Amino acid sequence: MRTTGMGRGFAALLVLAMACGCTVQGTGEDGGDGKRHLPVRIEVPKRSTPPPSSDGSADPKPGATAGATPPSTSAAPAAVLWSRGDSGLDVRELQARLRQVAWLYDGPTGSYDDLTERAVKGFQGKRGLPRTGKTDTVTWQRLKAMTHEPGKWELYLMGGQPADAPDPRCLTGRVLCISKTSRTLRWMIDGRTLTTVSVRFGSVGTPTREGVFSVYWKSRHHVSTLYDSPMPYAMFFSGGQAVHYSADFAARGYAGASHGCVNVRDEAAIANLFDQVRNGDKVVVHW
Repeated sequence: MRTTGMGRGFAALLVLAMACGCTVQGTGEDGGDGKRHLPVRIEVPKRSTPPPSSDGSADPKPGATAGATPPSTSAAPAAVLWSRGDSGLDVRELQARLRQVAWLYDGPTGSYDDLTERAVKGFQGKRGLPRTGKTDTVTWQRLKAMTHEPGKWELYLMGGQPADAPDPRCLTGRVLCISKTSRTLRWMIDGRTLTTVSVRFGSVGTPTREGVFSVYWKSRHHVSTLYDSPMPYAMFFSGGQAVHYSADFAARGYAGASHGCVNVRDEAAIANLFDQVRNGDKVVVHW
């Protein structure tokens, strides 16, 4: 049987409609050649909502993985920068900034100790942050926003400043090499440093003398006859000026000053030093 072009087109549409489940309706209109053709209108069935799955939930959306857990919207915990037991210049800066906002009164020491941990907890609690006592990125940014970058004086308020190069006069023999620049005392033997401690000096009105001296008297439990103040582990080198332990230095740092003596705040270190130093050992006080 011969099939016209219109007939072939209709046949093709009919096959397509059957494949997709559509309905074909003819209009019976004249195609213009005197014959009755069947122009078609294809009705596409509306897509119904997918039936619920066997567990009563709706089927997943196209592209979704069945059983997949939706992504969490909670923020990841802040990274910890420093915590108890850490040490270094960064910890020293943290302590200096905590002092600026009155959460820490000791140090900086450069060691993240129990006092630092307690200060961080207080700072965090005051600002609605988790009271972990650990300095995370959020805590650090809040603290930095409230403080200024500490200078050298603030960073070494309680001492601990790195010692500078020893004076050439300290390179031979047994010497207490004391630097006013770095505020440190080196105990040296033949150019080798055995101990380094932080020290402070006399005030403007009662300055510590500079020069080369020698230890002429040691007094373990000395009390000043002039000021009636304790001077434990005193090692006298120039008149009434001596190297000795100072409880005031240990408590107040460089907020105070001596009457001319060289104060040491580390009691264990000065006690050990007292046992090693002999009368006649050299003392060099220099800038």
